[in-house]
Amino acid sequence: MNATSVTPIVVGVDGSENSLEAVRFAATEAAMRQRPLRIVHAFLWPLSAAVLQGALPPSTEDTRQYADTFLAEAVDHAHKAAPELSVSSAIVEGAAVPVLLHEAESAELLVLGDRGIGGISGLLLGSVAVQTVTHATCPVLVVRGQARPDGPVVVGIDGSAVSARALQEAARAAELRNCDLVAVHTWTSPVSTGPGDMLPLVYDPDAVNTEEQLLLAEAIAGVAEDHPDLQITQEVVRGPARRHLIDWSHRAQLLVVGARGRGGFTGLLLGSVSQHAMYHSACPTMVIRAPFPDNPGHSVG
Repeated sequence: MNATSVTPIVVGVDGSENSLEAVRFAATEAAMRQRPLRIVHAFLWPLSAAVLQGALPPSTEDTRQYADTFLAEAVDHAHKAAPELSVSSAIVEGAAVPVLLHEAESAELLVLGDRGIGGISGLLLGSVAVQTVTHATCPVLVVRGQARPDGPVVVGIDGSAVSARALQEAARAAELRNCDLVAVHTWTSPVSTGPGDMLPLVYDPDAVNTEEQLLLAEAIAGVAEDHPDLQITQEVVRGPARRHLIDWSHRAQLLVVGARGRGGFTGLLLGSVSQHAMYHSACPTMVIRAPFPDNPGHSVG
């Protein structure tokens, strides 16, 4: 394989121990996908100095040396996780979000740890990861919790264009891992499907559940045809999507969710379910953002 002829898996590192775990996970993922791995550290002096050393060193040159040392350690971790993997690394000057978004433009997958600069979880997950997932042009995988090797890949389905893309990515991930795929669709009550809809005051939950089962079956029909050897379990359940997906994350290797976003408020840029999964999933979580415009469909995330 010519490493320069295929899109890489990119992992962002920030000097924390958690980002080394992300490197190990990204290396394994890259090996499964037969893709090269690119390790990137966004270097913004003096912030990088405070992170890597705990106090500002005498010069920018010294700070770069600290960054070089950590990056070399990250490359070593990648080779230990996947000895035959093609690995490259780079220190890119700039703030984390712009650097990562630029890297995402030429990546197949972007991998991040769930704790941020200096090990402060809220700093990365509250700002860098949320902004990166919201705007990245490729799927973003947040390494958190525990990947259970005997568990399935779990994906949330809502009938929208973005969840269709999430389903495709989840099926590929399950096939690569040689594990089952669980497609989860939840519902709470009848929803409006068009202007002027009159929603019933009384409805038959069994009838609604049957309709939702049909929606899920239709959603996975094409993927099942494309992946005939993949065991796909369909689960339709009444209740909040976030609760059921987080419950599944305690048994899963990987959770896959779609994200849609419009407007200028961070809380709205990611859907409620995808943002909840980033904070609370008990396993690594891949967030898929479909290109705009997408079809609104049902509201899941």
